[in-house]
Amino acid sequence: MKPTNDDTAQSTEAEDFDEVQSSLSKLDKRLQHIASEMERTHIAEYVDLLNRPISLIWRNLLAGTARGVGIAIGFTFFAATILYVLRILGALNLPIIGDYIADIVRIVQIQLEGKTY
Repeated sequence: MKPTNDDTAQSTEAEDFDEVQSSLSKLDKRLQHIASEMERTHIAEYVDLLNRPISLIWRNLLAGTARGVGIAIGFTFFAATILYVLRILGALNLPIIGDYIADIVRIVQIQLEGKTY
């Protein structure tokens, strides 16, 4: 039996339908993957934060203040440690290190008096 035009048209439509279904299925999987990646990267929270500039400014202000306080505490600890080590080395009265420390003290005193050296 020869296929008629109606049978050929129906099989072509069925193939087209299956092809569209396959494409939609792939598209759905891809969109699900993109949605899960966006949820993982918290993009919604980021966009929400960008839409509220006052909140963004407040968070950046707090972060900058915390960073500045951390740097100040860290530098204070570092400088205190260096001064402690220099004081111990100065007490040992080593010739080269003692002269270096004396130069530093002299420079600091001149700067405190407001004179240039």
